[in-house]
Amino acid sequence: MHEALARHLSALPDWVHAPEVSFAVYGERGVIDILAFHPSTGSLLVIELKTEIVSIEDLLATMDVRMRHAADIARARGWQPRTVSAWVVVAESDLNRRRVRRNAAVLRSAFPVDGRTMRAWLRRPVGAVRALSFWANFGQATATQKAAARRRVRVRERHPQSRLTA
Repeated sequence: MHEALARHLSALPDWVHAPEVSFAVYGERGVIDILAFHPSTGSLLVIELKTEIVSIEDLLATMDVRMRHAADIARARGWQPRTVSAWVVVAESDLNRRRVRRNAAVLRSAFPVDGRTMRAWLRRPVGAVRALSFWANFGQATATQKAAARRRVRVRERHPQSRLTA
């Protein structure tokens, strides 16, 4: 998923990005999956990749820490951000869809922008956004996805005369 999103960002005009950006600020530490910057607009984008949503609370707390420190992290790289945005990219799966649906009010409050709006914003980044969207077809199976397609198996019933009788 990381590779697919990095390729997508690389194909967009003017975006630069760095993978796995670590930080330690005032005792808070972590790693930003992808930190992206659009120099001409000063748009900084913190991207969190989730192959599986496990804890909504942890996701919200982690993103809060990253968003608070993102501008300083970017300045340390020589980037001069004017706005800071967040994009949580979730692997497409039935399980992830159910978990997002179950927590829709909280997640849409924290991340009101969807995937369609985010794609348009990436082409023309104006203002700050907070988005959550699903990413399909990234070429890898997660632990919750089956490696092979389901097959229906039917057991043939034996001929009634071949049954043993007691």
